[in-house]
Amino acid sequence: MINLSRVAQEIKEVGLYDLILQDVQNIAKKKKLSVDEILKIMDKNPQILEEYKQLNVEYNLSNIHIDNINNSNISTEHHKTVEKINKNLKKIKEIEKYTLDFEHSSTLIIIFSIEFFVLFSVQYFIVLMDLKEWQLLIYGLFGSSIIVAWLYARKQKKLYDTNSKIFDSLYLETKNLIDELDNRDIICKKDIFIKANDEHV
Repeated sequence: MINLSRVAQEIKEVGLYDLILQDVQNIAKKKKLSVDEILKIMDKNPQILEEYKQLNVEYNLSNIHIDNINNSNISTEHHKTVEKINKNLKKIKEIEKYTLDFEHSSTLIIIFSIEFFVLFSVQYFIVLMDLKEWQLLIYGLFGSSIIVAWLYARKQKKLYDTNSKIFDSLYLETKNLIDELDNRDIICKKDIFIKANDEHV
């Protein structure tokens, strides 16, 4: 459910993907590349597409390049399938962020940042405010915050794992439903591809 032509176009033209473009240029051993050349390189080097998808998830951009299907031009017997596809598309776009490895997620970075701030505050209270007689209590509170952070991180990791499995299952189901409708000429997959991302600057 990813539009490879759009991916190649964005790698070529959108600044967000400059590092990926550099990788593609290094593989091609030349600076100026056409969209077709980028597509050929992506075909032989699947890690390029994976880099693109991971970068999108990190920036809260979707790798689902399929738009909702309009029921108005489709016979009534297929309306339930179309509604199922549209419902699945909405859900997988909502939970797509959980496809990122938890270890590389912004959630873990935030947890570490908070703990660093707490540690800095502990040092500030003890040293700068001359609270040495309270240092055991203060360090005890810091220790408690580490336990709370660890428990929260563990809970979030489970959430990532659960939603990642839901995503994989729904993605496969939705892709198969779209392919089935496309193969039966009920829809044309090319017509429901989202050609460009309005969120790119």
